Amino acid sequence: MQAWLAGLMCIALAGLPGMLFAGAPLDTVKRNVDSVLQILRDPKLQGESGRKVKEQKIEAIVDQLFDYVELSKRTLGLNWNTFTIEQRKEFVQLFRSVLKDTYIDRVTTYSNEQITFIKEVPLSDTAFEVQAVVTTKSGQIPVSCRVIREGAEWKVYDVVIEGVSLVNNYRTQFREILANNPPEKLLEILREKPGTLSSTLPRRS
Repeated sequence: MQAWLAGLMCIALAGLPGMLFAGAPLDTVKRNVDSVLQILRDPKLQGESGRKVKEQKIEAIVDQLFDYVELSKRTLGLNWNTFTIEQRKEFVQLFRSVLKDTYIDRVTTYSNEQITFIKEVPLSDTAFEVQAVVTTKSGQIPVSCRVIREGAEWKVYDVVIEGVSLVNNYRTQFREILANNPPEKLLEILREKPGTLSSTLPRRS
């Protein structure tokens, strides 16, 4: 399994060959995907000289697609209620930075792996799971991206790769920290030592 897929799938749900069922979630995200693929394939942004600009452009698109508040709520679970309003705001921003550092930089290593979309599965009246298979040199990897409707838009709130949920992974780590510590302790870790958190997803090989 390759960690870069988490970042890639968060921005590449649709618009690629192999999509079999396209509904509102896929249609909404497709606009973002086309933009991201153009950035990844832009010859002017290849190599180290264009890496920073490439990451900044992708980050801007991902920020439009992700629902960081919903992701934060689901990741903290019941512990969300123990945070003050100001602590919640800070947590959302810090967690966004963790996800960006962990995943978005790996998106730039995308090299035209094939993504085949299988179907959309409704999870509720406002949420869908988009199921796909990514074909790499080492085999096929099942990937699902969960999106939620906010008004007329669809936003990403979780990614599942080979059964490993991004939200559940971090929830377990945060729950352990908060079991014997106040919210401020978790915020301190995110401020000073975010690298101590693990995505449980190995780097690309």
